[in-house]
Amino acid sequence: MKKWILSTIIGAGMISCTTQNINKSTMDFPKEWKHTTNIYEVNVRQYTEEGTFRAFEKEMPRLKAMGVKTLWFMPITPIAQQNKKGSMGSPYAASDYVSINPEFGTMADFKHMVNAAHRLGFKVIIDWVANHTGWDHVWTKTHPEFYLKDPDGKFHIASGMDDIIELDYKNQEMRKAMIDAMKFWVKETNIDGFRCDLASWVEVDFWQQARPEVETIKPLFWLGEFDELENPEYGKVFDASYSWKWMHASNDYYNKNQPLHDLKNLLEQYAKIGNGSMRAWFTSNHDENSWNGTEYEKYGVITKPMAVFSVTWNGVPLLYSGQELPNNKRLEFFEKDAIKWTNNYQNATFYKTLLNLKSSNPALRGGDPAASTYILNTTANEKIFAYVRKNGEHEILVVLNMSKDPVEFTIEDDYLSGAFVNVFDGSKRDFNQGKYFNFQVSDYAVFEK
Repeated sequence: MKKWILSTIIGAGMISCTTQNINKSTMDFPKEWKHTTNIYEVNVRQYTEEGTFRAFEKEMPRLKAMGVKTLWFMPITPIAQQNKKGSMGSPYAASDYVSINPEFGTMADFKHMVNAAHRLGFKVIIDWVANHTGWDHVWTKTHPEFYLKDPDGKFHIASGMDDIIELDYKNQEMRKAMIDAMKFWVKETNIDGFRCDLASWVEVDFWQQARPEVETIKPLFWLGEFDELENPEYGKVFDASYSWKWMHASNDYYNKNQPLHDLKNLLEQYAKIGNGSMRAWFTSNHDENSWNGTEYEKYGVITKPMAVFSVTWNGVPLLYSGQELPNNKRLEFFEKDAIKWTNNYQNATFYKTLLNLKSSNPALRGGDPAASTYILNTTANEKIFAYVRKNGEHEILVVLNMSKDPVEFTIEDDYLSGAFVNVFDGSKRDFNQGKYFNFQVSDYAVFEK
């Protein structure tokens, strides 16, 4: 249990959180790597023409060189065949919680890949789909009582998705079986955590029960698919959660010409949550890419400024397969649709610079109460988003053109002072000598003090 002491001034001002801990627990204090990590989502099916673990393994040295720290694998369990979507089905409709999808290879292949990832310094987390299974999951035969039923006795279909059926979390034996299945992957394959699909569709007391039980094996990283502004009680269990409200609001900002101060106000709300958990910031993921559009469809000319924000704001950055290309295609979800890789990863250096900065500079530590964020006042606050991240003597200045126009502006804020180095081109700038900028469309700048 924590008591938050929060100081927030928005517009031109400080967003900072400090904590007074009354009761300390293991889950309140993530291991050190969680504060500096980033997450790269791997869509195994579409990552290579082969669509296998062994084929993906060959890509890992490239991702390490790009600065990726944590690999998140979309569901690796077998896919149910009954009522499946398309010709290959959804990875989120499992037929067994403790087996490998043969589409990707064998259990030995997965273990080999995890071991190789660990040797390269990666952490590995896997997608965990606890709310529902496919129609022919082994439990439908061995334990039909594990499932919710309709009045006619049939399995209850999950909302809006007729290829999956929901589990009954009032059933304590089912809970135990689910926790045992999660333990299986930690014991057998030595993974480092879980990304929990639709986490808020599952009763929060299950996660409160599951996390300490599974962590009797080893401390883990827990990323939950929920927005803590909407489900605050879940944030007390998970290390990081999604920023769905930010994603929708930023999309509306760009495509519906909403005011920039609405986004800043939303960030104030996120800041009030504090540092007991982190937010995951992203411009794309498997759901968004397939169903709502690529990052370029959603953000157009501010795609790169939004990506810079996602890595430099307080929290953990999340990237999706192919963003380093960049990938301008919506990937099929239920069919084979391999990413069209080229030898020219145009965004790799861009991400390498940002991800390495995130990992190395204390000012960008996610969920660190010693770090603070200060939003700067400019002469173009309706178009420019500028802020300083600070931790002790370490400072990062971020300036983003969030408009569709070229902008000439000046940062009018005494909080910014001293000499900085541009992390992208190495140029030096002393802001005691002037704070004028001339940004073109899509421009951004990140400076390190």
